[in-house]
Amino acid sequence: MTELILDGRKVPVKIRRNANAGRMSLRINEQDGSIILTLPSHMAAARGLDFAMSKADWLTERLDALPDGMPFKDGAILPLLGVPHRLRHDPLGRQGVWLADREIHVAGRPEHFERRLTDWLKREARKEITALALPMAASIGKSPGSVRLKDTRSRWGSCSARGDLAFSWRLVLAPAHVLAYVVAHEVAHLAQMNHSPAFWRVVDELIPDAGGARAWLKRNGTQLHRYGRS
Repeated sequence: MTELILDGRKVPVKIRRNANAGRMSLRINEQDGSIILTLPSHMAAARGLDFAMSKADWLTERLDALPDGMPFKDGAILPLLGVPHRLRHDPLGRQGVWLADREIHVAGRPEHFERRLTDWLKREARKEITALALPMAASIGKSPGSVRLKDTRSRWGSCSARGDLAFSWRLVLAPAHVLAYVVAHEVAHLAQMNHSPAFWRVVDELIPDAGGARAWLKRNGTQLHRYGRS
């Protein structure tokens, strides 16, 4: 990965090749603040970077418009299943990470705060997702091959041809009905590996108001990637 200097700051540039692209294109990845530079397969990267620098003012304007990151630190507010919780550093605590009165307490040394909290959130996500996925799958006569967690930025969940399910752990930050919708969506692919009317009928059988959950993700999904970012 290369970088550009825009208005005094280093910005990562991810170069992507597309054999079907007839010209260069630029966009900002709203989830991590990087620049996505798409080039025709035959074009030199240097030419693409020159093109990007010619659009420096446009890129800077859009980077400035991105929402700030929200690092994991003492006193910050973090949604857990959509419910705001305050983060508390409890250095002498002996329980690792625990909930109390809408606060998430994290024990241990300050430099371990972010890692401990992230690991705990992943465990909570796995617990919530598994508790939904297995009975949903059973209700349609299916069983997933495995259920895995990732920190994917381009999609919230996936279902492989073998029936393995994968989900972004950040879904544990979304409201419960939104998390349940994404689980239902991927479980439905165990029965229909497409987005046909039959697929959506399975989704609707598994969860009410799928449309409302999809709309919430479209409006607010990017915000979930702000948490834990500086």
